[in-house]
Amino acid sequence: MQKQKNMKHGAAGLFFLFGLLFFVLISRFLYIQVTGTAGGEVLASKIEKKYEKKQVLEAKRGSILDTKGEVIAEDTSAYILRAVLSKKEPEHVKDPEMTAAKLAKYIDMDEQEIYERLTKKGPYQVEFGSAGKDLTQVVKQKIEKMQLPGITFGRTNKRFYPNGIFASHLIGYVEKDEKTEEMTGKFGIERYLNKELQERDGKLTFDSDSEGFLLPDAKEKVVAPDNGNDVMLTIDKKIQTFLEDSLSKVQAKYDPEQIIAIVSNPKTGEIVAMGQRPTFHPITKVGLTDTWRNLAIEETFEPGSTMKTFTLAAAVEEGVFNPNDSFVAGTYKAGSGEIHDHSGIERGKSMTFLEGVQRSSNVAFATLAMDKIGADTFREYLTKFGFDNKTGIDLPNEITGKIQYKYKLEKVTTAFGQGSTVTPIQQIQAASAIANEGKMMQPYVIKSISDQDTGKVLKTTKPKVNGNPISAETAKQVRDYLETVISAKKGTGSKYALDGYEVAGKTGTAQIAGPTGKYLVGKNNYVFSFLGMAPKDDPQLVMYVAVKQPKLGESSVGADPLSEIFNPVMQNSLQYLNIKPSDVKKQKASKIVDYTNQTDSSATKELKELGYDVSTIGNGRKVLDQSPKAGSTLLQGEKIILRTEGEMKVPDMKGWSLRDVMKLAKVAKLDLKTTGTGYVSKQNLEAGKKVKEGDSFTIELSQPDGATEDIPTNEKTE
Repeated sequence: MQKQKNMKHGAAGLFFLFGLLFFVLISRFLYIQVTGTAGGEVLASKIEKKYEKKQVLEAKRGSILDTKGEVIAEDTSAYILRAVLSKKEPEHVKDPEMTAAKLAKYIDMDEQEIYERLTKKGPYQVEFGSAGKDLTQVVKQKIEKMQLPGITFGRTNKRFYPNGIFASHLIGYVEKDEKTEEMTGKFGIERYLNKELQERDGKLTFDSDSEGFLLPDAKEKVVAPDNGNDVMLTIDKKIQTFLEDSLSKVQAKYDPEQIIAIVSNPKTGEIVAMGQRPTFHPITKVGLTDTWRNLAIEETFEPGSTMKTFTLAAAVEEGVFNPNDSFVAGTYKAGSGEIHDHSGIERGKSMTFLEGVQRSSNVAFATLAMDKIGADTFREYLTKFGFDNKTGIDLPNEITGKIQYKYKLEKVTTAFGQGSTVTPIQQIQAASAIANEGKMMQPYVIKSISDQDTGKVLKTTKPKVNGNPISAETAKQVRDYLETVISAKKGTGSKYALDGYEVAGKTGTAQIAGPTGKYLVGKNNYVFSFLGMAPKDDPQLVMYVAVKQPKLGESSVGADPLSEIFNPVMQNSLQYLNIKPSDVKKQKASKIVDYTNQTDSSATKELKELGYDVSTIGNGRKVLDQSPKAGSTLLQGEKIILRTEGEMKVPDMKGWSLRDVMKLAKVAKLDLKTTGTGYVSKQNLEAGKKVKEGDSFTIELSQPDGATEDIPTNEKTE
């Protein structure tokens, strides 16, 4: 009886327990049905995630184009290599060893490493790291041709720079942002206009079954991809190519620390070419460093004698430049300090101001700035020419130089380009006023921004006048004076003469301040530069080029690497732009005859009538020898040395070229020794001293322009 009673109690307990469990389950079911949540998560969302499939619709980053629409940077298709390992799939890797051996021929990965990836346990499919990414269409087709089971490809976009290092410091590059996984501009235009260029991928969303197939009557949700905008630059691909080729040749030949070059249209301010060395490759990143910068706008330095261009312009505008007035070259007192002319100019020599311009006399320009224009007025012109402010060019990180103008010596040295600092782009802007009838144009590189899909222009840059520092008449006069720097017999710019076009320009040789604050010494420790425009009467292009610390050979001068950039770029660009050549008077070239056994007087008279510069060594009447020899072809103005009978006396060779000195040494049979480069500044045998065949003599050569060791450091002296 007791046992039966206990069984009833047990049954009642089980009934109660199961009833309670049933109640809990019903309650939970009702709760889930009403709220749609479980464990704090929305079940519909989980189901949607499980059965909702997403497909990325890739957008394209905007292209960067040159002024004529030629591609400089664009997105192109690239492919990702994948291998399906799951044996549930009909097409999976069935022979890993064979597959690895064949893939190793086309991707940069060891065969063994490929095999290890293909034999991994567990994953549905594998990729091959960086070696399997960014594959070209050609490589993809070659792999597909092998028909390897389980080998598939995914498609993506890759940034492509078809011209390699072409203006890379200006264009920049892109790379994937680790946080956002987006391709982001990291330098230059790619960074500066990243928002405009940036693409936004779209997506396709649809409901699927457990196998991933679209469900019947399911609706696809599409968010369309948003392609980035295209950017058209003012850069002309053809002119930029001329520049890149010349820069590479000079870099290889002279191995300078830096080269900077800019070509602009002075009528508009458009930068048509901009290059520098060192440079980098935007795809491989070879040459890229953490301290990389665009030297044209992010580098300041003492410009040297190219700054005299603007001192001259100020003097002409003020009406105080008389080309025929004279001054005494050599030394100029600046407070308690002194500045000196370079050693190619005789101290104490009286010369005209125009000759001072042609020969780049520091004293001439110090006199113009301080005594003719006036220090305060000259300072105002520096502001008018834009040297106190950034140009406003549409590129990131532009800086400005600093005009040192407190002490008398600083004021004087600023007039010829030492002490104060400027940027290359500031000089290009200032030069546009001289080339463009007094109107100074703001430089720019972004021509327009357009919608990639419709071609609609969204933004256009219009030329902007940044000031009128001089009149049109002054600009013309300055160009005329600067043309003589190229064409005058002793002009410092003779190497920059072009065939068929008159060039107006100014050379520069600037000292470099060392870590101690003192200027560096030595033949190579200068920034050599040239600022030129052509054609002279109506300049279509202005070009600035600077070469820092080139490794010059014994017979080379700073103008050599500069002219090897300026001349081919300017000549080819003018011809490419169909600029009509001007009526430049060509020097006649002819073969000289044999003057030996003639009298000195008759030979000299005939040669001078033909336009040659004649020097005689020997005091006799009969010509014994000549250099160059008979039959040599010479241009008008070249020097011919005649050796006559009688005793020989050393001529005054100051200002002679090494080539002319060698002519004399050859006909006189003297043992010549030289130091330095450029033109004769010193000779160990005084002019008029008797010499005989076999005697030894030494000459010292110096640069013909700007700052040499004769220029003092900028001491703060009143």
